[in-house]
Amino acid sequence: MYLTPEIKKEIFKKHGKSSNDSGSPESQIALFTHRINYLTGHLKKNKKDKVTRRSLVLLVGKRRRLLNYLKNKDIERYRALIKELGLRK
Repeated sequence: MYLTPEIKKEIFKKHGKSSNDSGSPESQIALFTHRINYLTGHLKKNKKDKVTRRSLVLLVGKRRRLLNYLKNKDIERYRALIKELGLRK
């Protein structure tokens, strides 16, 4: 499986306040980014998988909304996060 509890804890530990911090916007955005990268790779192999494509679009929308929230709330945390995750050019 691509997203084990150990991987989740590592993502939360790296981007959140602790390994159990699953509620902060940074940790949620990092988790969504990990899932989006996995689904993108899956769709490159399986081009006709419409259900996965729909879930990918929904995940990208959720991540975009969280990024907008974080940008409006604290611009410095937003800039640090997009630089760390490599989301912008």
